[in-house]
Amino acid sequence: MKLLLHTCCAPCSVYCIDSLRQEGIEPTVYWFNPNIHPYMEYKQRRDCLKEYTEQIEVEAIFEENYGLQEFCKKVIGDLKNRCQNYCYPVRLEQTAKYAKENGYDSFSTTLLVSPYQNHEMLIKVGSQMAKKYGIKFLYRDFRVGFREGQAKARELGLYMQKYCGCVFSEESRYNNHIRKDLKNMKKDGENLCR
Repeated sequence: MKLLLHTCCAPCSVYCIDSLRQEGIEPTVYWFNPNIHPYMEYKQRRDCLKEYTEQIEVEAIFEENYGLQEFCKKVIGDLKNRCQNYCYPVRLEQTAKYAKENGYDSFSTTLLVSPYQNHEMLIKVGSQMAKKYGIKFLYRDFRVGFREGQAKARELGLYMQKYCGCVFSEESRYNNHIRKDLKNMKKDGENLCR
């Protein structure tokens, strides 16, 4: 099987690659993530993945597309559904298209390892792209190895990101802090006005 594995970051790839290799499948890692922002986060994830793939001797393809403006245009109308309406489709479509055009017989994604992703939507989008491009979507429920993969990534000293990827997921990560800060600022402002 010639598998193109869309990969969002090195830590998420650890268990996926290990698991596939145990099945006798040698994946080719494919980096295409125009939803990751800001640029320094994008660069850190990409560079870490480059180093990791070299270290474990897995073939990797890096398609550069830091797409902040396009991302913002596509998601601004419906921020709550940005993953299913943009982030999943844009990445899985490009992966399926690249796979088909370059002689792969299947594609998959490391997004399937995360318990924080909408697993059913990933399966749906992957299946749609498989049908559209006439290529197999290899489904694996990698979530069973999420903690194991994360622990190994920490042991290896891989860069461990703190949010999914886009600026809105980073904002979600800090929502409680933001609310607390605003509350404190309002309280301090009331005290200053008296």
